[in-house]
Amino acid sequence: MTQPQTQATHETTSYIKGDLVLFRDVERFWLGLPGHTFVGRVVRSWTNVHSGKLLYDLVELSGNRARAGIDPDYMRPLPAADAMHDIDTAPLSEQDTGAMTPAAVAWLRQHLGQDSSALPARR
Repeated sequence: MTQPQTQATHETTSYIKGDLVLFRDVERFWLGLPGHTFVGRVVRSWTNVHSGKLLYDLVELSGNRARAGIDPDYMRPLPAADAMHDIDTAPLSEQDTGAMTPAAVAWLRQHLGQDSSALPARR
């Protein structure tokens, strides 16, 4: 009896200069080496003249290191909504700022122009 074969479908994502992405150094990953996954910013895109494949050049944010010719199959977008989720869902009705993440507290301090860690009193 033959097993049915399935193919993984992959949605193609296009990136533009300035996009933040998570990318994986596939060789380091398959070799089991540490440091294979990074956050980067897209610097440019270009087409490989031999393969016709669209590739990207990135700057690795943790060390400002240039990474050239990144295959988009090994990149994933880092949506702003995910990065801002903790601020968007901060429990503003709580008097205890410990219930909020540091990012939410920092945003509230900046937004409200306060230097203290206490939230404004309810009226």
